[in-house]
Amino acid sequence: MAVLARWICDRDDSMFESKKDAEAHDKMLELGEQFATMLQQQIPSADMEQAAACGLFMAKHKDTIIEACKGKPELLSNMSDTQDDENNITPLHAEA
Repeated sequence: MAVLARWICDRDDSMFESKKDAEAHDKMLELGEQFATMLQQQIPSADMEQAAACGLFMAKHKDTIIEACKGKPELLSNMSDTQDDENNITPLHAEA
């Protein structure tokens, strides 16, 4: 019987075959959470679900956003949530 190592991201229980991938996923979720918090502070009328979805989207596409901020704003018009296969990420939820 073979033994396979798996890493689980404690934020959303996603499983990964490498520690590096699990840590990158966890960092992306943390960034999304921070974006969501910032959005809620700046736009109080946005509910937590909207802020979380937007924060997660921004975290998933941070490299494109960084390039847009460096002078390539046209990159933003080509962004969509279906560009990559990370669409199976569980949305962030606020703890009550």
